[in-house]
Amino acid sequence: MEAARREGPYRHRLSCSNQAHGFAAAGQDKPALRWGRAGNVGIVTAYNDMLSAHQPFEPYPALIRMAARNAGGSAQVAGGVPAMCDGITQGRAGMDLSLFSRDVIAMATAVSLSHDAFDAALMLGVCDKIVPGLLIGALRFGHLPVIFVPAGPMPSGIPNPEKARVRERFAAGEASREELMEAEAASYHAPGTCTFYGTANSNQMLMEVMGLHLPGAAFVPPSTALRSALTVAATEQALRNSALGETYRPLAQVVDARAIVNAMVGLSATGGSTNHSLHLVAVASAAGLRIDWDDLDELSRITPLLARIYPNGSADVNHFEAAGGIGFVLRELLDAGLLHEDIACVHGGGLRRQMQQPWLDGASLRWRDPPVATRDAQILRPASDPFDREGGLRRLQGNLGRAVVKISAVAPEYRSIEAPARLFDSQQALLEAFSAGALDPREGFSGDFVAVVRGQGPRANGMPELHKLTPALAVLQARGQRVALLTDGRMSGASGKVLAAIHVTPEAADGGALTLLRDGDPIRIDAEAGTMDALVPAAEWNARESIAPDLSGNAHGTGRELFALMRAAVGSAERGACALFPE
Repeated sequence: MEAARREGPYRHRLSCSNQAHGFAAAGQDKPALRWGRAGNVGIVTAYNDMLSAHQPFEPYPALIRMAARNAGGSAQVAGGVPAMCDGITQGRAGMDLSLFSRDVIAMATAVSLSHDAFDAALMLGVCDKIVPGLLIGALRFGHLPVIFVPAGPMPSGIPNPEKARVRERFAAGEASREELMEAEAASYHAPGTCTFYGTANSNQMLMEVMGLHLPGAAFVPPSTALRSALTVAATEQALRNSALGETYRPLAQVVDARAIVNAMVGLSATGGSTNHSLHLVAVASAAGLRIDWDDLDELSRITPLLARIYPNGSADVNHFEAAGGIGFVLRELLDAGLLHEDIACVHGGGLRRQMQQPWLDGASLRWRDPPVATRDAQILRPASDPFDREGGLRRLQGNLGRAVVKISAVAPEYRSIEAPARLFDSQQALLEAFSAGALDPREGFSGDFVAVVRGQGPRANGMPELHKLTPALAVLQARGQRVALLTDGRMSGASGKVLAAIHVTPEAADGGALTLLRDGDPIRIDAEAGTMDALVPAAEWNARESIAPDLSGNAHGTGRELFALMRAAVGSAERGACALFPE
């Protein structure tokens, strides 16, 4: 990155023909682009108008171009990246493409910036794989200043516990499809990010704690004057950060080991998405750093849990922001000595500056300190009085391999289990067993079990989320059965109140220990102790033959043929399930 920086703004070295191709359609920006004397901002956008989180990005390029001109520079849309929604693809074949879309986004970001015509870049993205993919791609252009520009959450819909109850009633056959549709439509009802604290909103928290947003930009609603003001300010800051601006501040200086540690601490303190046990590893690899689940586990054990946001509580991110938001969390963690304060944030002010919250004084954008005290102790607490003395994530290990559990979402009385294994090779097979009553208590079967869903890892089928299992397992748990999930697949930011040991590695398709399990084997999972084991005599366990999962149904349909190369090349879950930096 230092060598790339020394070469100066690349477009100054482009030939006349190269440059003419680059500004032929630039209209009033042609003079600025023709001679290259002012900064040019490349926009990489995840806009589409199907997904609520990304639909608000439609007017951003015009606003950014205007802001750049007013600041004496220019801006161009460098390219677009795909943005798919796990909420739409849950339980469908398209879900097998979801995790790999992160690597596609990273490559699309690289293609977008490959014209060497930009002095800085703005990344427009919000949701699950989009922000990690944009960051991984941008880090290969780390000599450029990069700022992430979010869109904000939709207004709050029906309360999250009410939505969960309707889902569980539907799973139990007690609610109609019409009632379920009404609840879902009342929850996901407007432009903006889904308001629960899943991977999308965890992304926004991470961009704040890593200093990649303007301060407090994460949860400002879309289509508001404040949101537009923040987008204009991000454009102006990007130009100031360029090699042609006032203070050169490239991405390679912002994302260092301190920023990655801050990201892990922020994830733990807020009970963020388990997906980031994959994404942060891949982002660190792109930055030339190596972390693993031991790092996440060790940091989580010393990080207090400061927030309760659904699915770790009943509030959504709008309630969280109203209670004090990320600014409050940053201040508490900084005062407790749990974050690196001196990271090179994109605004140049360090993490104390990052904790400030934006507001409009007439037409002027200003910032102020977060509230001194929480405005709602059921949602947000100080480090001196946390919800839990430890953070949200835990690493498990034992003779079944290694896994991740979102401990903050599980009540203490459900954090351990010892029960027989029930084996399934797909999410659908478990749901069919549930619907048929095969998981209910009966003679010789108490109803307690560990549902083992294997053949769901990155090599097997792209590591889909198994969201649809949550309502069914929650119904069984509410009936008094002791249940848990053990899988080499994902559960994401919606990991709920049922104990779920996920991302098991080595995965079944790679000869992992899940292939040694047999129906009825006793399993013990203890999230507090960080262990997961098959309670089978060692001699018998070591003598067993591996039974590989049937993967024949994973290769065709919904574009899965195109991703065979990624399934073959992808690294393990603990290495980020990444085909770009596999091991």
